[in-house]
Amino acid sequence: MHIFQPKHSKLKPEEVSQLLNKFNISRSQLPRIKKGDAALPPDVEAGDVIKVERKSERGKEEYYRVVVP
Repeated sequence: MHIFQPKHSKLKPEEVSQLLNKFNISRSQLPRIKKGDAALPPDVEAGDVIKVERKSERGKEEYYRVVVP
C-alpha cells in the first residue's frame, strides 16, 4: 500500500444494512469498483461493499463502493 493511497476496508453485512438504510438506497445505487483494483483487500468478492477513507483539509471523509467483477 502506497503512503498516499486511501485506506480501503470491507464492511460487515450488518454495517452494509445500516449504510443502505441510513441513505435509503439499494446496493446497486452505490458507485462501483472493480475486483481487480490493487487497492482492495485480498479477501473481497463481487457484491461486497468497501469503505474508502480519504484525508482532506476538513478531516477524514468516507466513501463507499460496491465491488463488481
